[in-house]
Amino acid sequence: MRIDLNADVGESLGAWRIGDDERLIPLLTSANVACGAHAGDPLTMERTVRIAARHDVAVGAHPGYPDLVGFGRRELDMAPDELEASIVHQVGGLLAFCRDAGVQLRHVKAHGALYNRAARDPVVAESIAKAVKRISPSLVLVGLAGSELVSAGRAAGLRVAEEAFADRAYESDGSLRSRRLPGAVLHDSDAAARQALTIVAEGSVTSHDGVRVSLRADTLCIHGDTTGAVEIAKAVRSALSAAGVEVLALEA
Repeated sequence: MRIDLNADVGESLGAWRIGDDERLIPLLTSANVACGAHAGDPLTMERTVRIAARHDVAVGAHPGYPDLVGFGRRELDMAPDELEASIVHQVGGLLAFCRDAGVQLRHVKAHGALYNRAARDPVVAESIAKAVKRISPSLVLVGLAGSELVSAGRAAGLRVAEEAFADRAYESDGSLRSRRLPGAVLHDSDAAARQALTIVAEGSVTSHDGVRVSLRADTLCIHGDTTGAVEIAKAVRSALSAAGVEVLALEA
């Protein structure tokens, strides 16, 4: 058994600090770096890429809706070509920092409301897949396991990675429980570790209302802005190691 462990990082903005990237990134195998639209700024992007490079953690781009005030967690009504151009612009900026740091950009994972919209909306999913392919057909497109985004990536001829979440609750249809509802985020590190291990070892997750949902995952996510993210990452790594699961980055 093997799994990639990723987190959304680089989400600080100017003087405002979000997450503890210095401590979290060394615990990961992949880092999804915010690209300045929903969070982050050029200097934070550069610093985060270099932290990941220093710890030999694979770097991915984490574009979102251009909505700093809403942290990218509100849907925007963007035309397909407008969204596609925004993704190319965001990922292109991070790609420049990767090249300057001498590291490869491995993958692209959408953020927040854009990620969830692309999971169910084939038009949005296609826009993201087209943008990623325009940047480089060698990039891995990360999407919610079993989602429209994964299907769109495959249709575009991209490599895809199906993603599951250690620190988020699920609904019985396999979607993520809305953050507007209670219990959407798992803050208890032991609970997150148990969920991560069940996903990897058993190919399933128990939904918020107790339904067993089958899923397969290539990568597990921990949100860098979740309170206690470092402790969650440590607990997940420990549980996976004890079960004999190899934690390795997505193949280049």
